[in-house]
Amino acid sequence: MKKLYTLLLVLLISIQVMAQKSPEEFLGYALGERFTPHHRVVAYFEHLASTLPNVQLVHYGETYEHRPLFVAIISSPENMSNLENIRLDNLRRTGMLEGTPSTAVAMNWMQYNVHGNEAVATEAAMKTFWQVANPANAEAKEWLKNQVLILDPCANPDGKDRYTVWYNQKQNKRLQPDPQSMEHFEPWPGGRPNHYLMDLNRDWAWQTQKETEQRIQLYHQWMPHLFVDFHEQGINEPFYFAPAAQPLHEQISPFQFEFQTIYGQHTASKFDENGWFYFTKERFDLLYPAYGDTWPTYNGAIGMTIEKGGSGRAGLGMLNALGDTVTLTERIAHTHVAGISAVEVASKNAQKLADEFAKYFKSNSSNPRAKYKSFVIKGDQNPERVNALLKLLDKNGIQYGFAGNRTGLRGLDYNSGKSATFSTSEKDIVVNAYQPKSVLTQILFEPEAVLKDSITYDITSWALPYAYGVQAYAMETRLDAAKKFEKPTFNPNSVNGKPLAYLAPWHATVHAKFLAALINEGIRVRFAEYPFEIGGQSYAAGTLIIHRNGNQYLADYDQKVVDLANQFQINLTATNSAYVDKGKDFGSSDVRPIVQPKVALLGGTGISSLNFGEIWYFFEQELDYPLSILEADNLGRFDLSSYNVLIMPSSWGSYLSENNLKKVMDWVRAGGKIIAIENAVSAFADKAGFSLSQYDTDEEKKTAEKEAKAIQTVERLEPYQERERMGISTTAAGAIYQLRIDQTHPLGFGLGENFYTLKNNGSRYAYLNNGVNVGIIPNLDAYRFGYIGHKIKPKMAQSMVYGVENMGRGQVVYMVDNPMFRSFWENGKLLMANAVFLVGQ
Repeated sequence: MKKLYTLLLVLLISIQVMAQKSPEEFLGYALGERFTPHHRVVAYFEHLASTLPNVQLVHYGETYEHRPLFVAIISSPENMSNLENIRLDNLRRTGMLEGTPSTAVAMNWMQYNVHGNEAVATEAAMKTFWQVANPANAEAKEWLKNQVLILDPCANPDGKDRYTVWYNQKQNKRLQPDPQSMEHFEPWPGGRPNHYLMDLNRDWAWQTQKETEQRIQLYHQWMPHLFVDFHEQGINEPFYFAPAAQPLHEQISPFQFEFQTIYGQHTASKFDENGWFYFTKERFDLLYPAYGDTWPTYNGAIGMTIEKGGSGRAGLGMLNALGDTVTLTERIAHTHVAGISAVEVASKNAQKLADEFAKYFKSNSSNPRAKYKSFVIKGDQNPERVNALLKLLDKNGIQYGFAGNRTGLRGLDYNSGKSATFSTSEKDIVVNAYQPKSVLTQILFEPEAVLKDSITYDITSWALPYAYGVQAYAMETRLDAAKKFEKPTFNPNSVNGKPLAYLAPWHATVHAKFLAALINEGIRVRFAEYPFEIGGQSYAAGTLIIHRNGNQYLADYDQKVVDLANQFQINLTATNSAYVDKGKDFGSSDVRPIVQPKVALLGGTGISSLNFGEIWYFFEQELDYPLSILEADNLGRFDLSSYNVLIMPSSWGSYLSENNLKKVMDWVRAGGKIIAIENAVSAFADKAGFSLSQYDTDEEKKTAEKEAKAIQTVERLEPYQERERMGISTTAAGAIYQLRIDQTHPLGFGLGENFYTLKNNGSRYAYLNNGVNVGIIPNLDAYRFGYIGHKIKPKMAQSMVYGVENMGRGQVVYMVDNPMFRSFWENGKLLMANAVFLVGQ
């Protein structure tokens, strides 16, 4: 019987081995002949998992378009049988779990296709995983003895399929490398972003998108030692791999950079053997914390970006500047070699990776390296904003607690940008760097990163207190929590009679969500244009007044209002009188009814898909409020009377033809409202009938032109190799400014005294002469942190950033800076809500 069992087992294993197929055998075509749809990629990995006992698939979520997200995990049979203990041991190294590890297995996570139209990645992922998984590959078995490989073949399935379906429709039967051929011109918005046109490679720290949030939940279960992120770049660039370029964040450990060099030299030798071009130490830095290389780096891993030349334009093959045809097959081969190199290097350095990983967490949690060690968030001011910030900390695994009553503390006051003395209360929150997420904590709260080089790939400042609009302090000393954090209990509102009106606050994004929900239910809402007092309580301008008058015929009116308030955890105040002690009574014309906004968002060619996506996501996923999307190219055909709000995302202004401008402005004068963001503002600058201008006077304009001419004269003599550095002198890369807000205007309601804008452009506009300058940079002292070019920084004083100009019965809202930037600049969302729901009512 035992012999029969053994024979059957051998037979079963033999059948499994015979059933295993390479990608070419499974798909029915050679990799590189076409782009593979995501569902076929899923099917192939399911095939391997069903036929190989040492392959495991973990489905960690789904996309907005309901495509599955998964990773494939592979190691030696011995490691796979002990996988859970290996995983827990690794968490013990971080301090996230108690105990001493008994295993030393390298954790190598490789991610592909986070940008959907950089589609060589997924094709290469199949090739690479098969080489590692192939039972006939003896070398691979050695690699897996001390390594767990976690491979995500496609982190952005929605974007990848958007690109794949389009390309497969447009490609020629014969390879057509002509760059002018249709298949090399991907239409708007392209496959790079996800469903909501958000860049998932810039979302790691913020986790605004479900793909990112779900991935990081899985990431926290494994905490890899090595994280390799595969991309593509322009077709005329050969291949980039680590080590990274300057600026490197000062928190990057010596070993983290050393390992990048080890990998780079190993990969270079392989490319040299094949005679392939490549470059290192250029362009791709390690600073901004929300990338697929930096966020893992700040979580103890060696994060690395890999970039093959090609990208969406290249398709199956396209001519580069030298006249050579860069094929998909070639791109797959190069990316595959870079991936196998990472597997080899991880195996050769497995013990070192595990040891240095443990050292990283132990040293940083006990002796944080950065200047600021503790951060205090004032919890008694704008608790809704504080709650939103704490949710982000939870997503990132950052610990915090109550500060308790303490006096005589000193730290950097984020509001003033200067050192100040302060005290704490029982409601204040303390976050210190003496914890497993030490480095990430310091980086997310640091007022400004130390720049070793001003030429950066992304923004240079992102401090959470500014983004969330909370009062906070950064301390150079350790401050431990006095008490474990317990979320304050929300006491639900209840229906108690039939009050004349319900009052709700207006100073956080959650209040805008509540208002949107009320309007969606057909409930009429008003808001106070002036502060008022009633029943011994004070209420700010912008307070929502949900009056029974106008809602008395609505079924279950009271229950609906109360249920929605409880859903968003908003404490309502009920009143039986419209007579106020101070201010305007509820029947005053200064208590404005909110007419339902009927919103249209412009999209299409020429519009920033990223800014479009930020707005689209805000309406659908945060406000849950309807909007129509109009193709900008067809604007002349549309009946704009169906809408009363028209949002123009960035980069659209130059496409506003003279006829369309006239049509839009006739609509505005009849009562419509335009919200123009960033570059879209330029469509109205220095135009007849508008007060928007770059310069306040002709004399100021002449002086600026004279200065620009003088600079151009100097630049002509600058060394050629300094051209990039000269170019950034007129740009901004995440410069934070404290604006003076007109809190008496609806656009400024709820923003408070300290509102911070994130400036990512060099645009500068004078104060409006015939409008309201709601948000201004009053002087040079308004600058806080972040990079801004020396040529434009002095000119930002006395400039308008957010303003409103009346046109007939309508308005134009100017937003020189993007308040929705990457959906993480939380405080800007209330500004956008003001523009949509309150301005012009």
